[in-house]
Amino acid sequence: MKAYIHLDKDFQPFKKSLQYEHFTFSGGELHIRITDNLSEITKVIITTRPRSFNDLGLLLLASDALRQSGIKHLELLIPYFPAARQDRLMVKGEALSVKVYANLINSINFEKVTIFDPHSDVTSALINNVDVISNHKFVEQVISNFTDFHLISPDGGALKKVYKLAQKLPCLGVIECSKSRDVKTGKLLNFNVYKEDLQGKDCIIVDDICDGGGTFLGLADELKKKNAGRLFLVVSHGIFSKGVTILKDKFDRIYTTNSFQNINMPEVTCIELSTVLS
Repeated sequence: MKAYIHLDKDFQPFKKSLQYEHFTFSGGELHIRITDNLSEITKVIITTRPRSFNDLGLLLLASDALRQSGIKHLELLIPYFPAARQDRLMVKGEALSVKVYANLINSINFEKVTIFDPHSDVTSALINNVDVISNHKFVEQVISNFTDFHLISPDGGALKKVYKLAQKLPCLGVIECSKSRDVKTGKLLNFNVYKEDLQGKDCIIVDDICDGGGTFLGLADELKKKNAGRLFLVVSHGIFSKGVTILKDKFDRIYTTNSFQNINMPEVTCIELSTVLS
C-alpha cells in the first residue's frame, strides 16, 4: 500500500499525510519520529518545500526514519528545487550550490524525485531518477480565457522553454527580450525588447521564478515603450521577497502556484500545484 508524508504541514498536494512528530533538542539537533502504524505500507511519497538547511535536514531524517521502519520504496516531491539558480560559478570563491543540494538528495536513493519547472537543465541533470513536470499545464490553465496575446520570453535563459510552450498555446508569437546583470553585485543594467510595435496587444510574461521582481519591473517599462497592451506575469514559483505591491502597478494580474509558499493576496491568482502534476 502507498502512503504520503507531508513535511510542510501547509503543503499537502495528495492524500492524508502519515502522522509524525519532530522537535529540536537543546543542543540544536533535529529529531523526528513517525507515529503512524506502517505495517501495511510498502511505499511512501515524501513531499516538502525546503527553504532552509533545517528543512532539508528534516527530509534526511524522515527518510531514514522510514527506512528504519522497513519502508523500502521511497519517492520525493520537491517542486521548487533549492539553489537551482546557483547552477554555475560566476565569480571565484563561491559554491556550486545546486550540486550540493542534489548530492544530498541523491544520497537518500529515492526511486523517483519529482520537480516542477526547474530553473535550468543543470538541475535535472544532477538529480538521480528525476521526473520533471513542465509548466505547460499551469500556463494552459492561466491563458484559457486569453486570445490575441504575445508570449514574452524575459531573457535568454527562458527562451527555449517559452518556445516549447508557444507550440501548445494560441498566441500571436514569442517576443524575445534580454537583460544584462553585473555578476558581482547582481544589479540589473539593461533591458531590450526585440520588436518595435506590439500593437496594443496583451503581453504575457512567462518565467520560472519571481524573487524580488526587478527583471519584470524593468521589462514592463520597456514593453510599454513598444506599445504593449495589458501586461500579465506568469511564474511557476512565487517567492516575492519584496512583496507584490511594486508589481501590481505594472501588471494587470500575477499568476503563480503554491510550489514555494501558499499565497493569499488579492493581486495574485495562486493555482494549486496538485492540479498540474499529472
